[in-house]
Amino acid sequence: MVKIKVGILGSTGAVGQRFVQLLENHPWFEVIAVCASERSSGKTYKEAANWKISSKIPSKIANLKVRSCEPNFGAQLVFSGLDSSVAGEIEDNFANQGYIVVSNSKNHRMEKDVPLLIPEVNPDHLALIKLQQKRRQSKGFIVTNPNCTTVGLAMVLKPLHDAFTIKSIAVTSMQALSGAGYPGVSSLDALDNVIPFIGGEEEKVETEPLKLLGTVKNGQVIFAPLKISASCNRVSVRDGHMESVELIFSKKPEISQVIKVLSQFKGVPQKFELPSAPPAPIVVTEDETRPQPVLDRDIENGMSVVVGRIRKSNVSDLKLTLLVHNTIRGAAGAAILNAELLQAKGFLN
Repeated sequence: MVKIKVGILGSTGAVGQRFVQLLENHPWFEVIAVCASERSSGKTYKEAANWKISSKIPSKIANLKVRSCEPNFGAQLVFSGLDSSVAGEIEDNFANQGYIVVSNSKNHRMEKDVPLLIPEVNPDHLALIKLQQKRRQSKGFIVTNPNCTTVGLAMVLKPLHDAFTIKSIAVTSMQALSGAGYPGVSSLDALDNVIPFIGGEEEKVETEPLKLLGTVKNGQVIFAPLKISASCNRVSVRDGHMESVELIFSKKPEISQVIKVLSQFKGVPQKFELPSAPPAPIVVTEDETRPQPVLDRDIENGMSVVVGRIRKSNVSDLKLTLLVHNTIRGAAGAAILNAELLQAKGFLN
């Protein structure tokens, strides 16, 4: 197939760099434009990006001139890794000018006609796009992926809720430093320490899954009737968000049933064999010492959620531990998979 030309907004930041890395040699998409702030505009990408990923800057991107974030280049699709302080207006501008914006930023996630999307969880929410195009009076639109912590949680909740009807969830996160971007958390704050507050994080984890697990009816999302309590902590790990989850169900499952449901879970990306889709979106380990970020975050190229320590609880019905690679499945990889679903469903034609 002829590759679809794409641009990256916020290309020099932490998520933008991950977009650059993951889109190298992508079978469907070709990066033709890298965009960033005015202070980077006009420089080559290798000059502008303070590259923090272990692999080298892709040679095709290194010498591209960085553009300002203006909708004036020949790509139909743009990926946004913009900081939330500027993302809202810029993404709206691109969408109103006919661009398809696949965003990692928080600004538009909870808007009524903007899909908040995990392809394995709620592909039917793409029905909102037509309503959004009508509002914008444009062929352009915005699709968002959830917060990096929410992605791992919602992927595990989906099959369990479908099978056993979840009533309430309590989740405690241990979130990697890379989730704060670069330079992120000061080394003197992070080393030998746990920071028990991440601004706005608990609110996202408590609300975004309700939209993701909701149903589209009469042109709007009816939120899932779940209760979620979140406690979010920053820990001294480079990549990989851990989450300890307690669950209460309407239909109380056995541990063997939970393992089976999670292990067998697949979605539309696996059916369509999308390029970034892991064969198993949820990997269950029965090793009681796992998952661990350093050992498990890169399973299936960082696109699978790893679940372990599934066991009975004295205060709820069940508890488990999950791990999600926050900058891949929780950010850039999630957005790329969303764009692949858009292509498979005909929205990029």
